[in-house]
Amino acid sequence: MMEHFNYLAFAIPAFFVFLFLEYQVAIKRNMASVFKYESSVSNLSIGIAERLLNLFISASFYNLFFWVYKHHAIFNIPNQWWVWIALILVTDLIWYWYHRLGHEVNILWAAHIVHHQSEEFNYTVSARITIFQALIRNVFWCVIPLLGFHPAMVIVILVVHGAYSFFTHTQLIKNLGWLDYILVSPAIHGVHHASDEKYLDKNYGDVFVFWDKLFGTFQKEEEAPTYGLTHPVKSYSFLWQHFHYYLEILAACKTETGLRAKLKIVFGHPARLDQQIRPLLEKRYLQHKVSTAYRFKFKGYLNVQILVCVVLLTLITGFYTVLHPADKLFIVSFVLLTLINCGALMEQRKWIFNLECFRLLVAMVYFFWSFGYIELLLPLVIFLIIAEQVFRFSRLYRNYVLRYDEF
Repeated sequence: MMEHFNYLAFAIPAFFVFLFLEYQVAIKRNMASVFKYESSVSNLSIGIAERLLNLFISASFYNLFFWVYKHHAIFNIPNQWWVWIALILVTDLIWYWYHRLGHEVNILWAAHIVHHQSEEFNYTVSARITIFQALIRNVFWCVIPLLGFHPAMVIVILVVHGAYSFFTHTQLIKNLGWLDYILVSPAIHGVHHASDEKYLDKNYGDVFVFWDKLFGTFQKEEEAPTYGLTHPVKSYSFLWQHFHYYLEILAACKTETGLRAKLKIVFGHPARLDQQIRPLLEKRYLQHKVSTAYRFKFKGYLNVQILVCVVLLTLITGFYTVLHPADKLFIVSFVLLTLINCGALMEQRKWIFNLECFRLLVAMVYFFWSFGYIELLLPLVIFLIIAEQVFRFSRLYRNYVLRYDEF
């Protein structure tokens, strides 16, 4: 089986090694405040979901690159050393405009906004990419094989390009010395993640800094940035963070009557969207609690869930080509339910016990089906229902798990 193993799976534990090192250095420098537990869990949850779902679409996009290259390439660009230099420049230029449009067009911002929701700035934020953003980004990447760069080269450069951007999401390294005139440093990218007025819509480059200087969007760090959105998302909910802006666009469109007016909202600038829509939607959909100083009690329970998701993600990435479709379906279902569960736990949602039961049911169905004992599932479910009525597990769960410790 190991001959079919995808060694890119090792990038997942490598990510956590760097994250651990960043945290240890932060502690030694008395900068542990750059991490916030709930926010970091939220960042990792979104990244795990994107990596998981991307497994099912990445092959199709690679095939699309080859199709574009074979049938529509404008030039026949050879594989020579200087071509790699041209390729990284072209890739970063396309990224600049993809990234800039992601901030200037509402429907694209709906996918990209998730990356900017975090009010911290560390390596966990680099994972904060949604599957919607990945889909849009790959459409833009099609321009590269269209120009005539071989898809195999494109794939390699995209890995390098993505790896570099990971290291720009940190506060522990600021400037790169003279390299700041060429490369995007963490300080330069930190400005891009800021919500301060002078820093808005600046520094779109991913690897090279000269695109922003060329197109007038460069801003160096002066005052310490305030990270996050100008109107913060008041929730750690996995689902809300993914879909709230789509709901805002839909709500804004409902206030207009003509198709042209609706299209102006969908493709308009985010700054022109009614900023009162989000508070109204939050009041309608989010569960509000009295604000108190608190300490999350069951970190261990949450940590185990994230660890299980990481292990399952690593396994499905490594053995994707040899896993049975049912195995893939179970892993995707269980991981997504677990990530929703993590967000609901941090939000103290009242319906979380029902979600826990459904997640348990999914696991039992897979377990009994795998070992050929599916006929035992119904009696076990009946037994658990009776046990719930007798021992009131739901009440115990709400009393002891759905609780923060005040301090």
